[in-house]
Amino acid sequence: MTFKTTPKRGTKPPSSKPNFRRTSRRRSDKPSRPKGPTKVILFNKPFNTLTQFTGEPGDSTLADFIPVKDVYPAGRLDKDSEGLLVLTNDGILQARLTQPQSKSAKTYWVQVEGEPSEESLKTLRDGVELNDGWTLPAGVEVMAEPAIWDRNPPIRHRPSVPTTWLAITLTEGRNRQVRRMTAAVGHPTLRLVRYKMGNWTIDDLQPGEWREVPPPARN
Repeated sequence: MTFKTTPKRGTKPPSSKPNFRRTSRRRSDKPSRPKGPTKVILFNKPFNTLTQFTGEPGDSTLADFIPVKDVYPAGRLDKDSEGLLVLTNDGILQARLTQPQSKSAKTYWVQVEGEPSEESLKTLRDGVELNDGWTLPAGVEVMAEPAIWDRNPPIRHRPSVPTTWLAITLTEGRNRQVRRMTAAVGHPTLRLVRYKMGNWTIDDLQPGEWREVPPPARN
């Protein structure tokens, strides 16, 4: 049996329209300039260090090396990668260094297994099909082994398999992109060092060292 309630005389039946509440507009998530002076820190990230200031007990993090407050990484480097990390308190600079539309170049020194053929190098330059789509054209050149620090621990070494160093320049930054690109052409990455980001390099910085540099001119 269904019961229907009849409203009392003089009262209005409940409205069937949804009751929308006015809410305050959310604050913009757009990058912003710092309130104080702009800080830019260049850091040579060691192997096996997280690109963040906190971690689990026993993790090596940025807090173990950098005492500067209120700066954050522009982009990331995988735990098993080394080299240049730029930290800043300027949200607009962070976006300019990391967002694909800015086309900010990043150069990596990459030690791969084997000796890539010209065809493999051309594939890396023209674009590689990964599971998240085709990569943008990249700068790829064979280079001499760079005079840099030894990695701790060292890479796996097989005397019967030669290795090759490549300089790879990207204008995008997908997750583990360089490693996936070289694997796609049959040459797994053994060691990856980010050498340059924008106009900054790791020249004169040993692993774990950092320095503050003047910020770039604002556009």
